[in-house]
Amino acid sequence: MQVGKSFQLYIGLLLLGCSFVVRADEVLVAVASNFSAPMKVLKARFEYDTGHRLKLSFGSSGKLFAQIQHGAPFQVFLSADQDKPETLLESGRAVVGSDFTYATGALALWSAAEGGEPFDIDVLRRADLDHVALANPKLAPYGLAAVQTLQALQLDQTTKQFWVVGENIAQTHQFVSSGNAEYGFVALSQIKQPGKPIIGRYWIVPSNLHSPIHQDAVLLTLGQNSQAAKELLAFLHSKSAQQVIASYGYRIEVRK
Repeated sequence: MQVGKSFQLYIGLLLLGCSFVVRADEVLVAVASNFSAPMKVLKARFEYDTGHRLKLSFGSSGKLFAQIQHGAPFQVFLSADQDKPETLLESGRAVVGSDFTYATGALALWSAAEGGEPFDIDVLRRADLDHVALANPKLAPYGLAAVQTLQALQLDQTTKQFWVVGENIAQTHQFVSSGNAEYGFVALSQIKQPGKPIIGRYWIVPSNLHSPIHQDAVLLTLGQNSQAAKELLAFLHSKSAQQVIASYGYRIEVRK
């Protein structure tokens, strides 16, 4: 979702409340796997600035969503899509007006091998194609984006027999980094580290080949009385947090 005046007012109230915090709390946060690297950096900064503690649980958006629906005690949900936070809002498991798009992700086709021929989608047209890793499209938005890309390029049927499907995007990355898959569709944030060259070869998938990967955060009902959880959402919306997020290859939406 785009952030409007109602959310700006919501964030303003959160920031106002932040100045009166006098004790530290722990926040249970469900985080989509693609966002693990930047979230660990943000966790350290947030804890240092506020004294609060974050307890992070990483997984596919679909699996985390199912856990929340079955009563998992998470207070904040950072999904890799918009649909699941919206569903939680509709079902009363999330706080109305608290959701916003914290990042828009990029999909990349990646090989851990160095050197070789020019690298683009044509590598998947090779006669000696071996394994292609992607995340489960039913659970992981990046997996769905990978399938949509293959369909758009009419490569889904010719490559399907070579697919190695991971439960989430973290496992997909592991398949490629370990050599169990020659190529894999991963989140750009998994291979891009601030200030360091990307290891291996990669091709950033044009965004017009798949649905936008808008990633929404939402305050869950179990966190509605937690000042620390509200501060975390306000922090994620801050310019300092956005700079960290952008450094991992995410696009930050223009907020009006």
